[in-house]
Amino acid sequence: MKRLFGTDGIRGVAGEYPLDEPTVRRFGVALAELLPSDGPCRVVVGRDTRESGPWLRDALAAGLTSRGGGTVDAGVVSTPALAHVVRARGFDAGVMISASHNPFEDNGLKAFGSDGVKLSDEIESRIEGLILDGGLDDPGRRSDAAEEDGSLSRCYVEHLEALIPKPDRLRGLKLVVDCANGSACALAPEVLRHHGAEVLAIGDSPDGRNINLDCGSLHLDRLVERVKRERADLGIAFDGDADRCLAVDASGRIVDGDHLLFIVGRRMKRDGRLRGDALVATIMSNFWLEESLAGEGVRLIRAPVGDKYVLEQMVADDLALGGEQSGHLIFRDYATTGDGLLTALLFLETLLDEAQSLEQIMDGITPCPQVLINVRVREKPDLRRHDRIGPAVAEIETALQGRGRVVLRYSGTEPVARVMLEGKDQDLVRDQAEHLAEVIREELG
Repeated sequence: MKRLFGTDGIRGVAGEYPLDEPTVRRFGVALAELLPSDGPCRVVVGRDTRESGPWLRDALAAGLTSRGGGTVDAGVVSTPALAHVVRARGFDAGVMISASHNPFEDNGLKAFGSDGVKLSDEIESRIEGLILDGGLDDPGRRSDAAEEDGSLSRCYVEHLEALIPKPDRLRGLKLVVDCANGSACALAPEVLRHHGAEVLAIGDSPDGRNINLDCGSLHLDRLVERVKRERADLGIAFDGDADRCLAVDASGRIVDGDHLLFIVGRRMKRDGRLRGDALVATIMSNFWLEESLAGEGVRLIRAPVGDKYVLEQMVADDLALGGEQSGHLIFRDYATTGDGLLTALLFLETLLDEAQSLEQIMDGITPCPQVLINVRVREKPDLRRHDRIGPAVAEIETALQGRGRVVLRYSGTEPVARVMLEGKDQDLVRDQAEHLAEVIREELG
């Protein structure tokens, strides 16, 4: 069991354990001690727009420099931008200070190895051991600040600008782009305009406290309204650290990660660019995606929730595309992590090559009814092996008789069990989900 790390790094309320200054400094110490390096390690640090980012950067740098490491400050960048520059500029590691789609009070630490890939569970476990069991001393505050390199974000922008060689490929598209008052503010409008799109930006005035506040990929109402009012072709929404992307069509319908995987994956298959004729989604992706891809000759492989686990499955099977319903898409030929801006570019380019409009494509998609219920729990035993919960799950799966599925998992960052049921019969799915959630609440709540 992980003790500090969740599904996407260490996350919590900034200033409270485990994101208090002493623990973050010890994290820096542990990282420096574990990094393979011929000399002093070089670590690049980026952050989103939260007001806690600068002091967390300083605490992290203090831990790294106390062991002789060098810290380079990339400033406000997206998570995928940080992962890119780790590889492109030859750093030993990178740390992104962000809590992704969470409110501003939260923050987090996402660590990447020299290959730009999030650290493995094994390395995370060793870091936890050093911090919690290794007796690491807090090195205390230090006056030497991280060296700032303003060219690093430009390195990422140039990478995306070169991705589509045809000049003005997106000319004629009118887009509303919601930057979530986060990392995308300094990147997305510039890149999309470079490729010729007309961009109306919203959620692009960060003040340290408004990141994800009623905006971005988790709050699409304002984007829907603006797309319809401006008669835009579509809307694009990012989350706080811009590693996920969702869209809205001209009529206001939400285009989630499953839709994006289907539209882009189908095109890649037709163009002969989908290695293995397969892609990776997670246990949370809707069954319609699996059925629709099968109709296109594409096999869907499911991985646990978390883009690091999607990537692990992609690497194991040497696949080019994978992602999550939440909008984390990984294009392995171009990136090592979910990248919202890269996703937006490749999705928009795909639409320009389609015979149908996005609205027509969406008209042909009918998702299976899905019900997700979160249940707060006091402990996290194996749900399917629990004396009462396990038989309840088996009974429901028998009742569904191949017409649906049950997905149970725990949140990686909260004391919450997630109960998801999916099937053809909406009333049956809702009733069974509520029953199972109540059983879990009685036993573990």
